[in-house]
Amino acid sequence: MSHLSDRPEKPVVGVSMPHESANLHVTGAALYTDDLVQRTKDVLHAHPVQVMKAHGRITALRTEPALAVPGVVRVLTGADVPGVNDAGMKHDEPLFPDEVMFHGHAVAWVLAETLEAARLGAAAVEVDLDEKPSVVTLREAIEAESFHGARPVMVTGDVDAGFDDSAHVFTGEFHFSDQEHFYLETHAALAHVDENGQMFVQSSTQHPSETQEIVAHVLGLHSHEVTVQCLRMGGGFGGKEMQPHGFAAVAALGARLTGRPVRVRLNRTQDLTMSGKRHGFHATWKIGFDAEGRIQALDATLTADGGWSLDLSEPVVARALCHIDNTYWIPHARVTGRIAKTNKVSNTAFRGFGGPQGMLVIEDIMGRCAPLLGLDPMELRARNFYRQGQSTPYGQPVPRPERISVVWQQVQEDARIADRRREIEAFNATHPHTKRALALTGIKFGISFNLTAFNQAGALVLVYKDGSVLINHGGTEMGQGLHTKMLQVAATTLGIPLHKVRLAPTRTDKVPNTSATAASAGADLNGAAVKNACEQIRERLLQVAGTQLGANASDVRIVEGVARVLGNDKELAWDDLVRTAYFQRVQLSAAGFYRTEGLHWDAKAFHGSPFKYFSYGAAATEVEVDGFTGAYRIRRVDIVHDVGDSLSPMIDIGQVEGGFVQGAGWLTLEDMRWDAGDGPNRGRLLTQAASTYKLPSFSEMPEEFNVRLLENATEEGAVYGSKAVGEPPLMLAFSVREALREAAAAFGPGGVSVELASPATPEAVYWAVEAVRAGGARQGADAPGGSEVATEASALSHA
Repeated sequence: MSHLSDRPEKPVVGVSMPHESANLHVTGAALYTDDLVQRTKDVLHAHPVQVMKAHGRITALRTEPALAVPGVVRVLTGADVPGVNDAGMKHDEPLFPDEVMFHGHAVAWVLAETLEAARLGAAAVEVDLDEKPSVVTLREAIEAESFHGARPVMVTGDVDAGFDDSAHVFTGEFHFSDQEHFYLETHAALAHVDENGQMFVQSSTQHPSETQEIVAHVLGLHSHEVTVQCLRMGGGFGGKEMQPHGFAAVAALGARLTGRPVRVRLNRTQDLTMSGKRHGFHATWKIGFDAEGRIQALDATLTADGGWSLDLSEPVVARALCHIDNTYWIPHARVTGRIAKTNKVSNTAFRGFGGPQGMLVIEDIMGRCAPLLGLDPMELRARNFYRQGQSTPYGQPVPRPERISVVWQQVQEDARIADRRREIEAFNATHPHTKRALALTGIKFGISFNLTAFNQAGALVLVYKDGSVLINHGGTEMGQGLHTKMLQVAATTLGIPLHKVRLAPTRTDKVPNTSATAASAGADLNGAAVKNACEQIRERLLQVAGTQLGANASDVRIVEGVARVLGNDKELAWDDLVRTAYFQRVQLSAAGFYRTEGLHWDAKAFHGSPFKYFSYGAAATEVEVDGFTGAYRIRRVDIVHDVGDSLSPMIDIGQVEGGFVQGAGWLTLEDMRWDAGDGPNRGRLLTQAASTYKLPSFSEMPEEFNVRLLENATEEGAVYGSKAVGEPPLMLAFSVREALREAAAAFGPGGVSVELASPATPEAVYWAVEAVRAGGARQGADAPGGSEVATEASALSHA
């Protein structure tokens, strides 16, 4: 057992407990960024001046009419920026642009005494625009060769030889949709300047250090002159990793220029029309199988819809390429990635960060090819699982690949797959207009940031004279329970009860240069840093305890708040130990640090070991489909997921459940639509509210939902043997889509390859059923009710 993963006697980690802010959440007492406005005097409210055209150069911007509106104090424009007029890390996102790049682009911001006055002022600003041609859809971008950023290529083996050796070769095309984060709390920031001219920004951000960096360079300041704090977020899902920086910079600029606190808080429509989404993808592919259905070769091109600027599109595409294999060994592969430049919002991080898009491609391929190979989809998948000694297409050996089969087998047993499939077959035989299906899919998801430098974290732990403990770390809380786990890690490492430990809000002046709370690495990185800081303090206290108890420090253990000597009954209470240490002038604080070891990544060669480990999981989903309407319901879901030795089981099970439901939303419900016509509203987001953008709700929850964490699954080299849990469960929802595919196929004669749009809305399922009834006719974009946005999937060709 490694030092990092070893658990002491009676640990607080591994104990199921509620979220540390659960009571505050349910009573409404939890404070979020915008709640602080009510506690701040003389706040000015900011409102964006949005231009409702997809593309054009600004020829005139007249702000005088806004200043005539009662209550308006100032209009912020590019001329007001003392530093760099840019809100992005790639320097391709002007904070105040002179060229409108998407429908709803903000070109100025109005500050006023009230939000209503700011809104009226923004409406009064006059903007003249020289309209230019726009690229709205992925297909338009591909046809126009509108691309930006890197074009990575991942190659392994001899692809041409692999196809020559294949008994079956299929080709296809797949276009699947983007997804809105739809966090409960929209983007928000509150900035004020203190008496020394220092900037303090409260921000709903997953990456306070980067928000600090952007605010500093917009204002022309150094980072030590800017402090960013994040109390908590009402959801983030990746949408607050890069996107908050510009909004925080607007608030900070306004505060700098007016000397008053400035609030930026987007309403829901603004948030939807101004902030980026999950990248929609287009894929073309060719795959070869041997006579037994084992993959021999894959040649694919993945095109991501990056929107108007790069944001995080390059690492998103890189992760998509790194996950196109999912749980399957592909001996010969050539996969190319590229980023389409479109006149839409700049797409960004979203739970899974490109991994879901890459994995969806291979799962769609397996679901479509299984009937053509004469194999059950479950059997085809199992035949291609990674085995010991095999490596990914980018060259990383797959550790513990047997867990892929272990979770797969456990789900089969828990869900009674064989028995229920017989029951489903009997049901379908007697119900011509309603069909059921049960599908099982697995996942393998790499944990760590692809950029090696991001795999580091810091923490600051303070022990006070009365024995109470305050911890600071660089991770942010967005409802996922990170703070709860950090409290458990600190209490476990120090050997004290949980109530002795409190956690401070995340601030850049306490822990500097932090990475984003993203890539599912929040607990891994920050937990190890907290543990490191606590170990420094504990080692000092053990020396004090040894002296007081007349024993060697190595023979002293601190358990449940009491220091005891091994083998005798001498003991010293924690509070007394701390007080004694203080009077002996022993340091009672420590800065902790952690860097993930064993990582290597060559982005140009697209080769290396970018991930610390892989998380595994499997899910079985049963659905029932109405053949008249395509409407469906999820009857039952069974999941077994690998989180190592859980730091907090109740939190982790909640994350698995939530991730699965969000994934099901992406794959089956959330149908983003954009106006791609040539009219005056070209480029406009059509689904601007929950009334037109369908989110998962109670009615979409499985009637029976069983989640189990894999047992005896210690992960060596990770904090207390745990594994990441944030992102991987989202991909378990592939089982929902595959079950819908199989249910649609049940309306036909059998052996039919079903093309299914993504999202697989009831409408899309209906057209899949109709295509099966018609003998497998093409469905998708060319079917009635279909659209380029919803999906277009080409017919398979069999060589």
